[in-house]
Amino acid sequence: MLTSSTRLVGLFGHPVAHSKSPQMHNAAFAELKLDYAYLAFAVEPPRLSAAVEAIRALHLRGVNVTIPHKVAVLPLLDEISKEAELIGAVNTIVNEDGKLIGYNTDGIGYLSALEEETGIDISGKRVLLLGAGGACRAVAAQMALHGAEHIAIAARAQERAESLAARLRVHATADGLSLEAAAVQLDAYDVIVNTTPVGMHPAEDAVPIGTDGLRAGQLVSDLIYNPRKTRFLHEAEARGCVVSGGLGMFVHQGAHAFRLWTGVAAPIDVMRQTVESCL
Repeated sequence: MLTSSTRLVGLFGHPVAHSKSPQMHNAAFAELKLDYAYLAFAVEPPRLSAAVEAIRALHLRGVNVTIPHKVAVLPLLDEISKEAELIGAVNTIVNEDGKLIGYNTDGIGYLSALEEETGIDISGKRVLLLGAGGACRAVAAQMALHGAEHIAIAARAQERAESLAARLRVHATADGLSLEAAAVQLDAYDVIVNTTPVGMHPAEDAVPIGTDGLRAGQLVSDLIYNPRKTRFLHEAEARGCVVSGGLGMFVHQGAHAFRLWTGVAAPIDVMRQTVESCL
C-alpha cells in the first residue's frame, strides 16, 4: 500500500515499456515489507537533464538508468563509483540527501550470478568476450578488477575491441581482435562470454561465433535470457562445456541496485521467480 512516506525509485530509459524491472523490484519490496515503490519513466534524450534534476526535486531515493542514457547521464551526476568510471557508463543512481552518486551494477551482477550458478572464481582466468558494446564494457571492467589473468575482446569492429582493451590495461592484460582471429583460438580461453544480442528471440538460430573450436570443460556464458538457453549455449553444452544463461545477471544487477537504495540484502529468489513468470 502506498503511503505519504513511501520512497520512490524507478527506471529512466527510452523506451521502457518492455522492462521487467518494476515487477521484479516491487515484488522484492513487498516480500520484505519495505515502504518503497518502483516505476518506469520513459525519458526522451532531450529531457534527461530535467529528469535527473527531478530526482533531487522530488526526493526520489534513486533510479536505474538504461538505454540510451547510461553514458549521457555521467556529467549530470555529482560522483561516480570506481567501477562506473572504468566502464564509462552508469546504470544505477543513488540520491544521498541531494548528492547524486552513479554506480554500475551490471558487471558485478554478472559475476555474482556466474559464481552462484557455476562456482567459478574469475581470478587468474583467461577470458574471451564477444562484442564490444556497453554490456561488454561492464563485464570486462568487473573481470579486470577481480583479477582475470587476461581479457580478450573480439568484435566485428576490431577498432572498438582494441579501444576497450586499451581502457582495461590499467587493471589487467587485455587485447582486441577480430571475430575471425578469435574463432581459431577458442580453446585458449577458460571462459567465453557472448555479450552481443546475436541469438536473442526472435532470431534464435543465430550464433555469435562458430563453436567447432570449443573444448570440454570450458565455461561458456551468454548474457541473453530470452531464450533461456541460446543456440550458442546448446552447441557449447553438446561439446562438453559448462554453460550459463543471462537471467541471473539481470536478477543480480537488480539485487545490487536494491541494496544500494535500501541498505538491505535483496530477496534474490523472489526476484528471479518474478522475472521467470513474466517471460
